Amino acid sequence: MSTLFGLSHNATLLIWTLIAIVFLIVLISKYKWNPFITLLLSALMLGLLTGMKPADVISSITGGLGGTLGTIAIVIALGTMLGKMMAESGGAERIATTLVDRFGVKRVHWAMMIVGFIVGIPVFFEVGVILMIPIIFTVARKTNMSLLQIGIPILAGLSTVHGLVPPHPAPMIAIEAYSADLGKTILYSLIVGIPTAIIAGPLFGKFIGKRIHTEPPAELAEQFATKTNSNMPGFGITLFTILLPVILMLIGSIASIIDPNATSGFTVFSEFIGHEIIALLISVVFALFSLGFARGFTKHDISRFTSECLAPTATIILIIGGGGAFKQVLINSGVGNAIADVATHANINIILFAWLVAALIRVATGSATVAMTTAAGIVAPVLALTPGVNIELVVLATGAGSLILSHVNDAGFWMIKEFFNMSVSQTLKTWTVMETLLSVVGLIFILLLSTVV
Repeated sequence: MSTLFGLSHNATLLIWTLIAIVFLIVLISKYKWNPFITLLLSALMLGLLTGMKPADVISSITGGLGGTLGTIAIVIALGTMLGKMMAESGGAERIATTLVDRFGVKRVHWAMMIVGFIVGIPVFFEVGVILMIPIIFTVARKTNMSLLQIGIPILAGLSTVHGLVPPHPAPMIAIEAYSADLGKTILYSLIVGIPTAIIAGPLFGKFIGKRIHTEPPAELAEQFATKTNSNMPGFGITLFTILLPVILMLIGSIASIIDPNATSGFTVFSEFIGHEIIALLISVVFALFSLGFARGFTKHDISRFTSECLAPTATIILIIGGGGAFKQVLINSGVGNAIADVATHANINIILFAWLVAALIRVATGSATVAMTTAAGIVAPVLALTPGVNIELVVLATGAGSLILSHVNDAGFWMIKEFFNMSVSQTLKTWTVMETLLSVVGLIFILLLSTVV
């Protein structure tokens, strides 16, 4: 690739990336182009501008789209079925009513953050969102509160755990790379994560919820609307049904930690049922009985529920796939490496360095997990040459950096945009700000903790 105006190769890559992102935002925001088409066009444009071969650009787009949707499409489909059964049976209504009764309308958004934090421990962020959407919609309707005031605390809880708290897969990557102590990392992650989630969740949610009002997408609101059903399930069985995938994934995570080489048959079995797809599949089948047949629905009712709930998810799935395609072109074109190179030449505190590397890669590639994995590879050799550093805090700093500034190249950005029925501009003001708050406030707490430990 020829460099631009005599600039270095890395600087040229970053300029083309910026142009592609501006192009993407303008087409969707100003000209109202379909996000899926625009994401594919932006990915194509970026690949060609950065000097990739046309065939490589196409394989990056198809690989990124397929790789993103390989798991996510199944997760969304199964999660939506679980949500539909929650709604049709009155289970979402039961959980919403119980939470409102226990915490009161004024404090229910605090309960939402706790739910998000707990549910997020073993599950990937996208899985948690899918599981929580029917409850968010129902609680918002019952309390007449802003959708964002209920949703942001749950998203903050899920996202904090995704970036900071083991045994979630992303922090585990850094723990392994840095040879950190798991127990200490969990302890420090809770000390840092809980106040961080409070600030970015209930506090920010209340602030932004008063300023931006959104309604759930009509099709999803209709499908998750509680139907008149006097035979509502009990709170216990409903909670168990919604937490079953969480429990199964937690079993898988614990088995992997205790027996990392999977030497026993029990570990292999636990990891199998703990995989998000298997855990959700088991949970959906369980829900067909616990929230379906047990509530008096016929086999025809359940067949209809599980079929009709999939139609509204088609657009969401395609847009998330488009985000994955754009992300893959960013990675394959070398933009991620360019960002890492810029960060490596900055001579700063190792905790700040780990955060900065992860943050820059997250902004460039859109993936917290990619940012965590890549940053761990860059930071580990630097960490080895830096004696007297609290390694566990470097793990947390890498995790906090990987959460920053989710924008148009992040599949999660498009998922939140579609589920909360927001424009690109509204999603940047809400979701992107929340993620950045989590990252920056998390870093501040990590630096404060580093003065003590």
